[in-house]
Amino acid sequence: MLRIHFSTADLGRIHLAPGPDPAWEALLSLHVLGSCDEDPVMRPWRRRMRDTVDPMARPLLGLAPPRGYSPDFLTPAQGVDGIESGIEMILTTPRARLRAELAVLGRQRRLPPGVGALADGRPEALRGLGGALRRYHRQALTPYWPQIRASVEADREQRARAFLAGGTERLLGSLHPTIRWEPPVLLVAYPVDSELRLEGRGLRLVPSFFCRGTPIALRDTTLPPVLVYPVARAIGALDPAPAAGGDRLARLLGRTRAATLYTIADAEHTTGNEIARRLAISPASASEHATVLRDAGLIQSLRVRNTTRHTLTRLGMELLEGRSPVVVPGAVPGAVPRVPAARQDAGCP
Repeated sequence: MLRIHFSTADLGRIHLAPGPDPAWEALLSLHVLGSCDEDPVMRPWRRRMRDTVDPMARPLLGLAPPRGYSPDFLTPAQGVDGIESGIEMILTTPRARLRAELAVLGRQRRLPPGVGALADGRPEALRGLGGALRRYHRQALTPYWPQIRASVEADREQRARAFLAGGTERLLGSLHPTIRWEPPVLLVAYPVDSELRLEGRGLRLVPSFFCRGTPIALRDTTLPPVLVYPVARAIGALDPAPAAGGDRLARLLGRTRAATLYTIADAEHTTGNEIARRLAISPASASEHATVLRDAGLIQSLRVRNTTRHTLTRLGMELLEGRSPVVVPGAVPGAVPRVPAARQDAGCP
């Protein structure tokens, strides 16, 4: 059992993540990929990824075993701002923390080659980790991000209704069947017996598509407290249909422009330089594609100091999710596609 102790101040400092956290979804999907999970939602995706995952991304499986501890530095709080923000924070992890957390992992399992260089904070090892995370996220998660986001948003709506109906008590009691609220303690079914005292820091709640079994917390109690819990998922949510939709979208917008739209959806707050880097195009070309998407009403752009950040509009999100009817200015009608002791993944076999 995990016992999360709240003070009066903590009850006013509960935050629900604004959407799926790319860093957590990457980690937890790696748990799925390395498991023998027979979940009917996860099984088809896992089989496809096992056959096709980029070889450059495969070493990540050694850092995220399907059972037991995964290093806390892989899921920074800044990851909710987009995969690039999360990777940036991962790659700036202090060397002492890298060494300590990888040592914990090493006591649990045999570490993959190259982890020693990563523990030493060597630049080439960190660059390799960042590249592997980008490749993995682009291949394994980006094509399915609209479905992942839709599941998380549906859960957020349920939490909002629970809060409006019964305040914080109803919200905490509604998170998951394995969670029970006994004021002032939140009781969570957990593989180990653990205590987490919030002490005024509040709690960040992260609904997750790839989290299975029981909720998950961080091992290091000095880090900002977080509780990741599973959301409901529809059968077929990870069927290969998103890829076909992506092909239709590419025919409508052009392959690079469609990839630009997916990139903005993936990171949520994307700059032109991030688009250029991820798609291997020039900043000028990235700016041109963003301008066309903005003029079509698919994205909106906000100037923040000396950078411009792009986010999807509702129309852009509906286009990616294949909702109907959707009208894009200038498009031909009909052409639009449709813990304290240890972080554990108790749902892994």
